[in-house]
Amino acid sequence: MAGNTFGTYFRITTWGESHGKALGVVIDGCPAGLSLCEADIQAFLDRRKPGQTRYATPRKEADEVSILSGVFEGRTTGTPICLMVPNTSQRSGDYSEIASYYRPGHADYTFDAKYGFRDYRGGGRSSGRETIGRVAAGAVASLILKELGISICAYTKSIGPVSISMDRFQPELLGQTPTGRPDAESSAQAEAYLEECMQNHNSAGGVVECVVDGVPAGIGEPVFDKLDACLAKAIMSVGAVKAVEIGDGCSVSTAAGTENNDAFYMENGQIAKKTNHAGGILGGISDGSRIVLRAHIKPTPSVFSEQETVNKNGEDILIHIKGRHDPVIVPRAVVVVESMTALTLVDLIFAGMPSRMDGIKKFYGK
Repeated sequence: MAGNTFGTYFRITTWGESHGKALGVVIDGCPAGLSLCEADIQAFLDRRKPGQTRYATPRKEADEVSILSGVFEGRTTGTPICLMVPNTSQRSGDYSEIASYYRPGHADYTFDAKYGFRDYRGGGRSSGRETIGRVAAGAVASLILKELGISICAYTKSIGPVSISMDRFQPELLGQTPTGRPDAESSAQAEAYLEECMQNHNSAGGVVECVVDGVPAGIGEPVFDKLDACLAKAIMSVGAVKAVEIGDGCSVSTAAGTENNDAFYMENGQIAKKTNHAGGILGGISDGSRIVLRAHIKPTPSVFSEQETVNKNGEDILIHIKGRHDPVIVPRAVVVVESMTALTLVDLIFAGMPSRMDGIKKFYGK
């Protein structure tokens, strides 16, 4: 299986399956000297682990990370960092039935079509638990960004038809509501909507918004490795994401040029913008303003309503899915979107280091 590695200069390779012995990630390209301990990574993993609210899968996993290599006396050594999280609450028997048929909305059919064989226990490599490696690596990338004065904040913007009100945005509520929304009033409304979905044996989708502050102008490579292109690929690689917007996103297609353009002006001797329709990226390169992106996430495909499908014998059948499933993925996906954003930024920051001769001369002291 190809495609398990992400990044060029700050490179990660994730491994493991939902019902295997463990999952994890190998990080290559992390500079030596970064302060790092398991608690730094655990804080991120705790934000995505299951069983914490009524609106997450009841599967109970501690998701406790172990650093196997690349760290000595609390600092990175510059060698590959291997992180491992054991699985402790597999119930593979819940999935034995699906070995013979294809669940709508899942990768069962496409895995069989590609490989002729699949690990049907909880979805195997296509399970949402695959994101453990991404989040663990994202925690390390976020520490690097913090050293550079760059901060990332992601949150649930909407669940189903219920969106947050930015007028009621409360930073202190980040990560504190069951829906991942920094708006108590709309969180309660979203919870009521989810209760209705659950009563009807249904699920919900939504949108995660992510904002990045402190990114200097000049990050991103023109043409194929544009910052927005790399962010889009990173976020779209998350299993449930079906669309990515940056800045004003899809609404730019109906805007006039004079409405969409961000006027420049001078502020305290620095170039700034009066608006940010571009979402902090121009020509694929960061412009120094806030980066804004949104990930649109589909409803959980595992619903407990009767569904039509086919089995491996090519017969039309009706199924009732069993197991432990999230009625909504969005709140647990917040930290995944944040992590993929961090990984992308670190990789492109490292890629941009040799862009200017004066920078190379300054680095090497010549």
